[in-house]
Amino acid sequence: MNTPLSHAAAPAVRVLQSEVLSDDWYTLKKTTFEYQRRDGSWQRLSRETYDRGNGAVLLLFNADRGTVILTRQFRFPAFVNGSADGMLIEACAGLLDGDDPEACIRREVQEETGFQIQSPRKLFEAYMSPGSVTEKLHFFVAEYQAHQQTGEGGGMAHEGEDIEVLELSLAEALAMVHSGAIQDGKTIMLLQHAALTGLAQLL
Repeated sequence: MNTPLSHAAAPAVRVLQSEVLSDDWYTLKKTTFEYQRRDGSWQRLSRETYDRGNGAVLLLFNADRGTVILTRQFRFPAFVNGSADGMLIEACAGLLDGDDPEACIRREVQEETGFQIQSPRKLFEAYMSPGSVTEKLHFFVAEYQAHQQTGEGGGMAHEGEDIEVLELSLAEALAMVHSGAIQDGKTIMLLQHAALTGLAQLL
């Protein structure tokens, strides 16, 4: 019989060895550890983890017009994995880089889209690829009006960013998920949340 999640005991882990494989862009480690299984026995395992820090992501929306702001930019890993041009359509996002999640997402929205947002609302947190990547994302939404776009956006050129700002209807964005034109996981999660909740109820 399964233990209720609210009463599940924390797993016992004994770290035996940790080796840094790469510390260039971010940190890749190989760790050997022992994990106590549910039957009480111990099993020795080895895993590689990629630590790039935690991040935040935000969906900009306009409830009156039924629109959302997304971005399009080149993603080399997507290109390597078979994307024809490596371009992905995404919600605005970035790494915390020492900031709290709300300060981070305000900064990233300004840099990427040119919008100065008011009162972002946090929805939830999620691990995006827990089999190998340590990153946890903080998910936000915020309403926008045209007058809040005080710059062109586009990202930081010295960091290799060349970001196009897109304004789409929510219906169009959802259709692009179903057609495969939008394949970014965090963006799909936010769009589906908006569809289930309704734009007028997001804040």
